This record gives sequence, structure tokens and C-alpha cells, in this order.
Amino acid sequence: MENANNNLEALRRNIYPGRGIVLGLNKSGSKAVQIYWLMGRSENSRNRILIEHNGTVRTAPFDETKVKDSSLIIYTAMLVSKGGVHIVSNGDHTETIVSFLDQGKTFEEAVRSRTFEPDIPNFTPRIAGITKIGNGAEYKLSITRRGERNEPVHEFFPIVLSPGTGFCIHTYEGDGTPIQSFKKAPFPVPIGETADEIIRTYWEVLNPENRVAIVVKIIDLKTANVEHRIENKLTSYAK
Repeated sequence: MENANNNLEALRRNIYPGRGIVLGLNKSGSKAVQIYWLMGRSENSRNRILIEHNGTVRTAPFDETKVKDSSLIIYTAMLVSKGGVHIVSNGDHTETIVSFLDQGKTFEEAVRSRTFEPDIPNFTPRIAGITKIGNGAEYKLSITRRGERNEPVHEFFPIVLSPGTGFCIHTYEGDGTPIQSFKKAPFPVPIGETADEIIRTYWEVLNPENRVAIVVKIIDLKTANVEHRIENKLTSYAK
């Protein structure tokens, strides 16, 4: 746990880790947890909120008159497949993953069908996670980043979880021009008990100037019931 707490403090010191995903279990081990956050440096990136409707979480413009390019900033961030797999990602590959799973294909096949984002010069990685509870439970994270020869590099990380711990992956090493892609393995971070506690912890960790929005989704391992908590910098929304 000490290592997880140290990692959380390192995340606090990182002024721009970009978009991030955490998969974990709450402190009692009774609920699976997914966390997704957005950050932004440009007006276009900061002009966003997260909204939830019928279990689907997506990004949306806060002020539609200020949208300059919606191609990489407006997307579905959280979905559930027909088989009950919970998907989270930082782009429209959320829907790619759901489509593949619904066709009986694998998470890995879905991720390999996509490449990194074409946002020159950053080439933002695509990150994703899946949570499957019940029989055959599994937790996986992935990142697709640009390789040295401009090829997509796909990495997959099966996660073994313990109560009160999650694993985090984010898009960037930190601030810079251009921004360097995250190239490490997912790292352990602490997870609290309730959705309110968890969202408060992670919202406060993110750099106040660059944070945009965050969502915490908790899934009861016995009943499969789901709760969402959302915090937006430009407005506040909770479901």
C-alpha cells in the first residue's frame, strides 16, 4: 500500500498526465471500480464535460459555439457489452471494443484493429480497460502508442486486483512539447470504499489548471448493480 500511496503522490506532482484510466477494487473488495479522467491544455480540450445516460458515459462540449474540432475530443468513454463486460477508453475505440466483444471476438483483437490518435505532433496513445465480473472474471488494460517507425505498438496488461488497490495507466509521461507518450507498465494506486470518496481523492490529485472531468464507476460484484459519480470542472453532474 505504501508504494500505491507514493504513486498517487507522484501523480499529484505530474501537471499533465493527460487522460487516465484506473481499474481496481474498493477497500472492502465488494465492488469493482473504473475511473476515467480528462485533462486539457487548449481551449478546445478544456471545453468538455462528461455526462452519463442509461449506463453510457460520453464526453460532450460545454459550449458548442467554442468547438473547433470534435473528431478526437467527443466520444463514448464507458460502455457495457451485451455479455456484461464493462469497457472504458479515451476515444471512439470504446465502441470498437464493444463491437468486437459482441461478435465473440477478443479485447486484444479489438485493440489491435486500431492505431494511435493522429494528433500531430503528440500522436496521443489510445488507452483502454475492461472489467468482467462473475465467472471468468478478468481485468485488463491496454495502450496503443506510436513506435519509432511510425507503427502502432500495442501493449496488454492483465491485472490481478486486491481490495483497496487499483492499477493506473495514462496517455502522457508529463507536460512538454511535443508531449511524450506513457511507456511504463500500469502502476498500483490506492482505492477507497465509496464512489464519493474515490472521486474526491482523484479529482483533488489532478492538476487544478489542467483537469477537465472525471468519472468513477463502481460495479457490485454480487448484484452487478452500477453507480456513477461525475465531476466536471465547468459544471457539476452526478447520477
